[in-house]
Amino acid sequence: MSPNEQDVQTILEETGDLDTLGLLRFLLSHYGDRIALASSFGAEDQVLTDMICNISTSARVFTLDTGRLHQETYDCMHATREKYGVDIRVAFPDRQQVSQMVRQKGPNLFYESVENRKLCCQIRKIEPLQRELTGLDAWIVGLRREQSVTRQELQRVAWDDANGLIKFAPLIDWTEEQVWEYIREHKVPYNGLHDKQFPSIGCAPCTRAVAADEDVRAGRWWWEQPEHKECGLHWDKRTTA
Repeated sequence: MSPNEQDVQTILEETGDLDTLGLLRFLLSHYGDRIALASSFGAEDQVLTDMICNISTSARVFTLDTGRLHQETYDCMHATREKYGVDIRVAFPDRQQVSQMVRQKGPNLFYESVENRKLCCQIRKIEPLQRELTGLDAWIVGLRREQSVTRQELQRVAWDDANGLIKFAPLIDWTEEQVWEYIREHKVPYNGLHDKQFPSIGCAPCTRAVAADEDVRAGRWWWEQPEHKECGLHWDKRTTA
């Protein structure tokens, strides 16, 4: 067992019996300022933000502003800051890289090929994420297994090989119903796009509303095959082709 795997195993043994709130309390106490929540202001991230801010409003929360977000996402960010008094760090892509990409491939390059779409995600999301994770030992995400076929094998605690730290998904086994029950019960501010049939929220050009009988991730990169529908933020070489 590698040192990284041993770290994960130790955390699993210490937190295996904890519920979601208990896990978050442990993480904030154990890691302090060396852990952060990554939020895209979707429903799951808002649940985690509420729980975390009720533990500590000084906890580190960050988001990626790709420059192509919906206005509803900014509205949700503002409402979250107002309700919890939390300092949300905003990470932006490198201006020169964005300028060069758009100049060479156009503003809608992502519709032309998976390769172009991944390039856009790399510049606008992955590189800013990597900068934000620098110096941390762990990060918290709002992933749930039932969200998509690419997330079925994800675990609540795992070594994030791509970023070199431990990744925690406290809501991994939650259902969509549980998420919304929590939001209603605790009056958590949520993204207005959810009221417009957007179960998954990303950049405006790459996210659309879905029909009642569609998969929750059907509105993300809908022109691609389901097995390709990850931007790279949560790519796992063990489970993703």
